[in-house]
Amino acid sequence: MKKNKIYISFTLFLPLLIYLLWPLQSDKWTIEFGTESIREKTDYLSGISKSTDQSLPNILVIVVDDLGMADLSLYGNGYPPTPNIDALGANGVVFTNAYVTSPVCSPSRAAILTGRYQQRFGFQYQMHERYLRNRMEYIGFKYVMDSYPWMPKWMDDVPDKKAMLKQGIPPSEILLPELLKAKGYKTALIGKWHLGSDESQVPCNMGFDYHFGFYASHTLYAYENTAGIHDQKIENDFTDPHIWNGQRKGPHAIYQNCKEIEVNEYLTDRFTDEVISYMNKQRSDPFFLYLSFNAPHTPLQAPTEYMVPFSHIKDPVKQTYFGMIANLDVNIGKVLNAIENFKLRENTLIFFISDNGGAEYTHTTDNGNYKGGKITNLEGGIKVPFILSWPGMVNSSIYSPMVSSMDIFQTIVEITGVELPEDRTFDGINLLPFINKEYSENPPHEYLYWQRGFSKAIRNNEWKLTINEDALDTALYHIVDDQYESEDLKLCYPEIVKTLASVHHNWSSDLPPPLWPSMVYYLYRDDNKTCYFDQ
Repeated sequence: MKKNKIYISFTLFLPLLIYLLWPLQSDKWTIEFGTESIREKTDYLSGISKSTDQSLPNILVIVVDDLGMADLSLYGNGYPPTPNIDALGANGVVFTNAYVTSPVCSPSRAAILTGRYQQRFGFQYQMHERYLRNRMEYIGFKYVMDSYPWMPKWMDDVPDKKAMLKQGIPPSEILLPELLKAKGYKTALIGKWHLGSDESQVPCNMGFDYHFGFYASHTLYAYENTAGIHDQKIENDFTDPHIWNGQRKGPHAIYQNCKEIEVNEYLTDRFTDEVISYMNKQRSDPFFLYLSFNAPHTPLQAPTEYMVPFSHIKDPVKQTYFGMIANLDVNIGKVLNAIENFKLRENTLIFFISDNGGAEYTHTTDNGNYKGGKITNLEGGIKVPFILSWPGMVNSSIYSPMVSSMDIFQTIVEITGVELPEDRTFDGINLLPFINKEYSENPPHEYLYWQRGFSKAIRNNEWKLTINEDALDTALYHIVDDQYESEDLKLCYPEIVKTLASVHHNWSSDLPPPLWPSMVYYLYRDDNKTCYFDQ
């Protein structure tokens, strides 16, 4: 009798165990790059006439990583002091309502370099280096591990290793460096890439003549225990061990022209040295330089000398973070000084932008009065510092109508006279006529859109609607008067909610499905409710 009970229990338990341990990898998420669309792109680029105009401006696009509006002094009450970034703003246009297309790194950067909403080519989610192997891992992740504010998604299938390696920007997309290279520019990427590490997606094959940096979302700024560098682990950040585990292996390694090399200097300093050396060599020819700092993204590592001014800060996490920002600001100052010394300033167009807001989950920042932060569609996640500076061509000013990171692409395209193909939609706007008051009646954009799965938002020049279809959590803000999203007005203005939701639906209805799935939810506690965001 006892043996029968054991047998019955085993036969009941075995199917459940098989179900929980069954591998989730599936070919459902196979990514195939269309050879015909790549050929059409190649034909288009080969048809661009090289310019012989040596007066074309040099172009420097500086992208920083996870730097929120409250993480620098440019916008008034920010901290720590960032005098060099402030000086760049004082000699250019400071945008007070600038938005990125995603509150997370890689989709945001994809839009910057293509001038298109990344959803148009399936780049809806952050790329992932790891998915759940089986459903048992889901149970352990959700019920055993202390992973707050991250919560795993129940998944029936995940990409296999081959598909994961192809996550990133499809090679059929046309990138800004490819356009400018065809036009006759010298092109370089110094810093973070984070748009794919398949051979067809690496910088050397995406329009850059020169590349120095890394492929992944993060890497070590210096090897652990390097003299003069303070390493700060974050005990209550679930993501921090993963960040440190990357070390400088695989896509986290440092590459020069797509070949792995050894680098011993503090990375932010080395990027600056590379930029100055490159500009010195190329100053006789127009160049496009994409300076993609990873600071102040984790891991937290700062030169100890830069932490001294913040010795009054008792929290070692914040003290290290402030030291990284101070070092970043000094390095930006060095780049700007080099441009002056090389006598290139009058003919160099400079953009400065962050790829998303501050990462509150790392306990480094709180985004000041802005709600949310990285991963959220609240202002703290998608509203970012943004400067455009071009002496003699653009007057110093503050510009308040909403603009987009995609406008960098379109502004550069129209300045350089590149004719775009008609087989795809470009979403950016040339900013120069607006900031120079040629178009003073209308703002650059009527609407801006966000979407990652069920996490959606839309903004016009007066209202902002955030939409979460799964949690039935929708909020309406009169964003012009309520930039900190303090009062949800959806019950007061149901017709505005209906109109904005309809406009968003019309925009998203033609989008292709994501090329890969999300893996986790991000939970943000707002007053007395918890908001869920797809990641």
